[in-house]
Amino acid sequence: MRILGWLGMLSLLFVSGGATCSRRQPPMPFPPPPVVFEAAPSLEELAAVVNRTETIRQLSSNSASVEVLSMPSLPRLSATLNLERERRFRLRASLPIVFAGLDMGSNDEMFWFEVPEGVSKTLYYARHDQYREQLTRAILPVDPTWVMDALGLVRLDPSTVVAGPITRTDGKLEVRNTMAMPDGVYQRVCFIEPNAGYVTDQFLYAPNGNLIAKSSASQHMYYAEQQCALPHRVELHLAPAVGPPLSMRIEIGSYAVNQLLSGDPQLFTMPTSAAQSVDLTTLGSGGSPVVPTPNISTPIDYSASVDTSRPLRGMTR
Repeated sequence: MRILGWLGMLSLLFVSGGATCSRRQPPMPFPPPPVVFEAAPSLEELAAVVNRTETIRQLSSNSASVEVLSMPSLPRLSATLNLERERRFRLRASLPIVFAGLDMGSNDEMFWFEVPEGVSKTLYYARHDQYREQLTRAILPVDPTWVMDALGLVRLDPSTVVAGPITRTDGKLEVRNTMAMPDGVYQRVCFIEPNAGYVTDQFLYAPNGNLIAKSSASQHMYYAEQQCALPHRVELHLAPAVGPPLSMRIEIGSYAVNQLLSGDPQLFTMPTSAAQSVDLTTLGSGGSPVVPTPNISTPIDYSASVDTSRPLRGMTR
């Protein structure tokens, strides 16, 4: 199925794209953010610091690069991105011949990507609300807004937290919260830097207990006006119900904060020039039935003494 071939690369490029055969040097380490917590914080104190990112409404960069870890034969890709809370995103790229005309984006109602198919173009799209109803059997296992969180725009709602904060054996803080979705209750685990209070890792679990997405952020830079740190290197790993796992690394040279590096009034408008369009909600399982995994109704004991790659499920307090 041709769509799976595209998704192997493009689902991970949903937050940034473009391509070049040139290699960039990795960004130099930034000075560490200022210390916020001298001792272990309460949940409310921790949430107040994590949620400082809410002052960031827009992010832009024209100095990003993308490396598709699950496709090592691909060169590192140059990238530009524009984000605007809560769901607005747009990438338009002029790529080498095979991938010319790549266009990916999102607005308040829809998300899409447009790719070449021979001499024409195909637009793949879905409504956010309809796609969220089938995440457990969708080709993409997460809503695009989760990827924005991975880029540093995380929000922690204390009312949804079921465990934590606790201090892990590696020194990081760990918090688990629930996320109600149309197809069930998801759980998210966040690892948080204990002194400066920014999120370094996220793990997302489907209602059946399966780990479907994780991210790891590093190279954080402190933005004094917003009093928060943003990562300049992010790794994303997705485990879709259909097709192989997908992994990528994004590196950001510099951000424009609370401004968009585009004067296009149609920046977040879905294109209409493609020869054919495909609704992603009709592709869910590729025509094959999805065998459900039994729901895990009783979480196991919650502990900080675990491998960072496999956090335990939280215990409701």
